[in-house]
Parts: sequence; structure tokens; C-alpha cells
Amino acid sequence: MSISPQLKRFDLTMIVVSLVIGVGIFQTPAQVAKHAGSEWVFYLAWITGGIISIIGALTFAEIGARLPAAGGYYRIFSYTYHPAFAFMLNWSQVIINAGSSSGVALIGAQYITPVLFPNTTQDVLIERIISLTILFILFGINFAGIKMGAKTQNFLSVLKIVMIAIFCLAIFGEHAPEQPGTKPDDWNFVQAFGIALISIFFTFGGYQQTVNFGADVHEPKKNIPLAIFSGVGIVIVLYLLINIAYVQVLGFEHVQTSKLIARDLANALFGNTGGTIVSIVIFTSVLGFLNTSVMSNPRVYYAMAEDKALPGIFRQINQKTQVQQFGLTFFVSVMIVSLFVLKDFEQIVNYVLFIDSFSLASAAAALFILRRKSAGDYAGYKMPGYPVLPIIYILVLLYVTYSTVVKDPVAARYGFLIFVMGLPLYYIITNSVQRMSKNDN
Repeated sequence: MSISPQLKRFDLTMIVVSLVIGVGIFQTPAQVAKHAGSEWVFYLAWITGGIISIIGALTFAEIGARLPAAGGYYRIFSYTYHPAFAFMLNWSQVIINAGSSSGVALIGAQYITPVLFPNTTQDVLIERIISLTILFILFGINFAGIKMGAKTQNFLSVLKIVMIAIFCLAIFGEHAPEQPGTKPDDWNFVQAFGIALISIFFTFGGYQQTVNFGADVHEPKKNIPLAIFSGVGIVIVLYLLINIAYVQVLGFEHVQTSKLIARDLANALFGNTGGTIVSIVIFTSVLGFLNTSVMSNPRVYYAMAEDKALPGIFRQINQKTQVQQFGLTFFVSVMIVSLFVLKDFEQIVNYVLFIDSFSLASAAAALFILRRKSAGDYAGYKMPGYPVLPIIYILVLLYVTYSTVVKDPVAARYGFLIFVMGLPLYYIITNSVQRMSKNDN
């Protein structure tokens, strides 16, 4: 059973926007400001993150055009490296993606609970119930078909863009007095800049998952690059504007110490109703991010099952709805389990970024192999600035990987263990699948 194209360029552009914009931009600027120590380092880090993300978008646009397949992110590694390495990276990512997605669901519930239940004393219980409700609703929508998931995604993404743009208008209002910010006693630029980039790359991450929809997109060699460019461009503009708004309205020192920076900005703009407004904005953003996560990750299972790195049931597609019913159910189940295990948002960032930055660097390096393998046989999109730009992209990602180890060695160690555990798991699964295939024959 194969996947037939259902998504248009606008659908994929909106998927890119929501893959990137989750809750990070409403949480991480305070962490970036705290580690940056000064306003100029804060802006430099965000601008650097935007530039590197553009380079990443160019890189993955070419990769996606060269490998327009379902679960394309897995295909990058299985085609250019050893299948075991591909499995190790992708099983780590799928587990971590489920964990980070459940963490995002919980944050969304934390913001919307005071709006729906302003007088409750059972916050924790209600937050868990709302988180589970979100996951079950999105599961039902996507189980109904990829077209239904895409329509939901388009609505949520447009709504998200409009709401964030309203916050960005704050840069034209009154400004807070200039504040120098505070630096830790052991502050040094190289370490501060690297640690600041950790949260920024988490906030910019996600566009690479667009390649998972290669088989779902009409004219993928044309539409995947254009959708990635458009989506990442929209995100960069929104991120830079809202960070300027945070600093100009609240003051840099306030940004450094804020626990709920988006709510503080909303209160400054809209008074007592600000908390309600920002809660609705963030909840909408959460729904959009989670919907894309539920749409994207099962596509990786499909590609892994094609390579017999997972049982064949992960490859089964409902031909009418184009849904991987078992793969979708499995991923949402992992999210539900993760919901009751993970607690701290910043810890989730450190777990995710250690694997994610190393994975992205490996994927970007695969472009060199792809070009060599298809020399003379490829007439599609080619990124400008090759090979200098992808080399810069790889080096920055390795720098971020190193910075995660410096900042939180325990989280990095667990992330590495998850990655290494994939090697024996790969051989156990592939041997089991081969035995099952022989028995069927």
C-alpha cells in the first residue's frame, strides 16, 4: 500500500510554520536573555539563529527535493549512511519528539486552565485532563484523514500568525526605560552565546520534519523547497519582531527574570485581560504544533517499516483516508505515556537539543553524499553557497551540541544513552522482522 499526494504548497507552508512555532517563542526568550547577559548578545543570538535557520532551510529544501519520499527524514540517513545509524537517530528522535510534544501539551493546558476554570484548586489534575483531551481530539481529527488534518492545520496556522502579529505591533507603542541587564559572575561571551543558542535552536527547530511529507505533496521537487522557504521566512520575521516587542515593552532586565514572558507582555498591552488573551494565543499555538507533530512523526515509521527496521504493520495505510492508523495510534500512545513522566520544560529542551542538533548536523552532511551519488542525474533545486553554507550550518550545530553538554551534562548523557540503545534494538527488530517474513513465506 502506497501514499498518494494530498497536500498542496500552501498546506505544506502552514505545516512548516506550525512545526516551528510551538510554545518556544513564548518561553525561551527569558532563558536566552538570562544566559546572554546583555541586550546586544541577546539580539545577536536571535539573529544568528535566524541566519542559520535560513541556511538550514536551504539545505533541507535540496535534500527534500532529492528524496521526496514518505518519512524522508529517515530516508536521508538510510540512503546515505548505514541503516543502523538511521534507525538509532530516528528512534531517538521519535521518542524525544513524543516527549517534547507531550510537554508542549501540558504547557498549553497550564495556560488555558485559568481561563476555563478560574476558581479551581485542582490545577494539576485538570491540566492533565485537558492535556489528554487535546491529544485525543487531535488523534480523532488525524485518524479521519490527512486532508482533515491539513485543513485543521491551515486554520490553526493562519490564526497563530495573526495572533503573534498583533503582539508584534507592540513595538510601535510606548517603550520601557533602557535596562542594562545582569550577568553572572563567571560570564564569558563564548559560553554565554553557545548556551543562549540552545534555546533559540529549540525555538527555530522543526522545519526539517517537512521532508517527511515528500510522498504526500503534489510536485514535491518544486513545492517542498518553496514551502520551506516561505514557512521559515514567516517564522523568522515573527520571531525577531516579537523579541523586539518583549525588550522594548518590558525592558531587558524584566525579560531576564520573567517566568511567563508572553503573559507579562499581554498584561502590559491589554491590562487585566492580557492573561486571558495570551492564554488563548499560546493554546492555539500548542494545538497547531501538536497537530503537525501527530501528522509528521508516523511518516517516519512508514519509511522504517519499508526498510524492515520496524514491523510491517507500521507501513499499513488506509487507502481512503491516507492514514497510518497503527503508526498514528502508536505515536499518540507514546505521547500519553510521556505526559505522565516529563515535568520540566527546560529539561525537555536539553534532552531534545542534544539529539536534535547532532541529527541535523548528520543530515546536512548527507547532502554531500547525495550530490556525489546523483551527480549528473539530478535537475531539481540546488542550494546556493554550496559547500560553504552547509559546512557553516554543520559547525554551528556541533557547537550547539557541545553547549548542551556544558549546560546540562545529565540530560545530554540520557539523550546519548537513548541514541546508543537504538543499535541493539535495531538488530533485534530487523532479525525478528526477517524471521516473521520467512515464516509467512
